[in-house]
Amino acid sequence: MKDFIAYCGLDCEKCDAFIATKNNDDELRIKTAKLWSEMNGVEITKEMINCEGCRTNGVKTPFCDSLCPIRQCGLEKKYATCGDCEKINKCDMVSMIIGNNKDALDNLKNV
Repeated sequence: MKDFIAYCGLDCEKCDAFIATKNNDDELRIKTAKLWSEMNGVEITKEMINCEGCRTNGVKTPFCDSLCPIRQCGLEKKYATCGDCEKINKCDMVSMIIGNNKDALDNLKNV
C-alpha cells in the first residue's frame, strides 16, 4: 500500500483513474473523464484516465504525469513523499491537500 501513497499523501488506490486502470473499466473512465472535465473546465477524455500510481513506474494521467506541481517538486528533490520535506508545514502546494484531508497527512507520517 505504501507504494500507492502519492507525494501529497493521497491514496492512489482510492482514485477513480487508478481503479479504472487496474480493472480496465471503460465505464468508470468515461464517468471520471466527464466529472473531471466539468470540475476543471478542460476537456479530459477517457483515454486520459489511466494511472498506475503517482510514485510508481507506469502510465499516469496527464495531470499526474507532468502538470502536478507537488509531484514535480518531489521528483526534483528526490523525496519519497512530501513527508520527507522539512518545509511541509509551510508549503503552499501541499497545504490545501493535507489541510483538508486528515488521511493524507496521516499517510505522509506513515510512509
